[in-house]
Amino acid sequence: MDTGRQSLWQEEPAARPRMADPVRTAAVRAVIIVALTLIQAMVAFLCTLAGSWFAFPAVLGTVASTVVATWGVLDVWVTRQVWVQRNGVRSQPSSTARELRRERRRARRQQRRESREGPSRVDRAAA
Repeated sequence: MDTGRQSLWQEEPAARPRMADPVRTAAVRAVIIVALTLIQAMVAFLCTLAGSWFAFPAVLGTVASTVVATWGVLDVWVTRQVWVQRNGVRSQPSSTARELRRERRRARRQQRRESREGPSRVDRAAA
């Protein structure tokens, strides 16, 4: 039964294409690591303010977690670069680049034709 109202749910096209699976996996891992590092840093800060014995080990753990979080974020970047290099990206080459390639191809074909036809014409004329 059509009531004439718009539906509540409307599909809209995505603004950006979906990330590749390996890149998404690395990004999720990095977000989890960074979130845990921030929680650990907050615990270390609060333990330091409270004067707890746990403050020193928590600060050491936070420093180590920061190194791991940095590695996690770099892993996302490297994974993305590797994926793009192996699988390419969806892009449209500029018309200028495409035209230059066409011109080079035409020149090569013309050169090949001339090299094939050149000596045979001379031989025919001499005969």
